[in-house]
Amino acid sequence: MINVLLVDDQMLVREGIKSLLKLSDNVCVVAEASDGSQVLEQLATHKVDLILLDLSMPNVDGIATLKLLQDHADAPPVIILTTFDDHQLVLEGLAAGAKGYLLKDVSLETLCESIESVKNGATLIQPAITERLVAGVKSQSSTFSYEATSAGQTDLSQKELEVLRLMACGYSNKEISGALYKSEGTIKNHVSNILAKLGVRDRTRAVLSAIEQGILK
Repeated sequence: MINVLLVDDQMLVREGIKSLLKLSDNVCVVAEASDGSQVLEQLATHKVDLILLDLSMPNVDGIATLKLLQDHADAPPVIILTTFDDHQLVLEGLAAGAKGYLLKDVSLETLCESIESVKNGATLIQPAITERLVAGVKSQSSTFSYEATSAGQTDLSQKELEVLRLMACGYSNKEISGALYKSEGTIKNHVSNILAKLGVRDRTRAVLSAIEQGILK
């Protein structure tokens, strides 16, 4: 069972999310907080495997909460669960340490799968958010284009580019393996090579780096 701390200032929203997660066999909300000021206290008194965090809250908001958690080496991973899909907020949240970014209209199945994936060390951005993120970065950069950075310039092979595109769509290694008809071990090697070549430490930052460089469009 994955123990979740739910952080949202709206009680009705918390109750709704809790009710949905009760339908899951492997996720349980064990603690709640109405803003970031209560998070550390809840972590001290409950065994928490993952935090679901809203962004817009009074007193200590989501970004400030993420920055507080940076000072705690044993803090559980955080998925931002919010109504805001502005690309600047996505970038800010991920830069502050979030391991996932989902919108509140996500399905229960996707939410539970995302919780399990992030709990197991993955990072993710909901595909719909990735599309808006690309559009947002494009609108701010007149030089953004796929041709601006070729596979050769980044040393990414054609197969690594295919894997990277599927990563940007939120695919897991297993799903990429099925899509490309390659073993999961081979996909893991491709992902490791992509991270090394882009100079980043996780999948989410690989996608962001690729967007910023114009590798993904």
